[in-house]
Amino acid sequence: MNVANENLMIELSLAELREIAGYAVACAEPALAIFERDCPDDPRARSVLDEVRQFAAGGRRTKAIRVTAFDAHRAARSARDVGLEAAAEAARAAGHAGGAAYLHPLAKATQGGHILMSAAHAARAFELDAGDTPDVGGDYIKKATDLASPIVVTVLTRYPNPPSGRGRVGDLWRELDASLRQLAARR
Repeated sequence: MNVANENLMIELSLAELREIAGYAVACAEPALAIFERDCPDDPRARSVLDEVRQFAAGGRRTKAIRVTAFDAHRAARSARDVGLEAAAEAARAAGHAGGAAYLHPLAKATQGGHILMSAAHAARAFELDAGDTPDVGGDYIKKATDLASPIVVTVLTRYPNPPSGRGRVGDLWRELDASLRQLAARR
């Protein structure tokens, strides 16, 4: 279902939000190895994944999730500033996992990013780590598709299609979005 009116509210239960958050962690976590290899003394990307994992497992949605998510994005900027682009993308993936816990029930195309940007940034991290090889990112998008539970797919289809733009990460986001919507159409 493609929602045309972005002022609509979308039904979103706490259980669904936890499932989305768990998916975002599962997508971001493999790329964490890149960040920790290149930035071994920086715990910020791991911290947000730990906080979101607790929420996904039934814990409270706390301020610590937001704080650590912003910290992970700052870690991404720090890595980028010293030329560690793959590590920066891995930290962005972690930061977006924190954003997944705060998916809003507004029918806005950008909200789909809360669901899928952790996977898109992780895919980009793997691409860059492999010498900027797009096939590596495409392979990771296939893995992220396989990680998505029926609940994740159902929630995603309540939101509009993703917007254009955002460079290669946007391309990966749209590729994953299309793949998950195809799953929904086959059900």
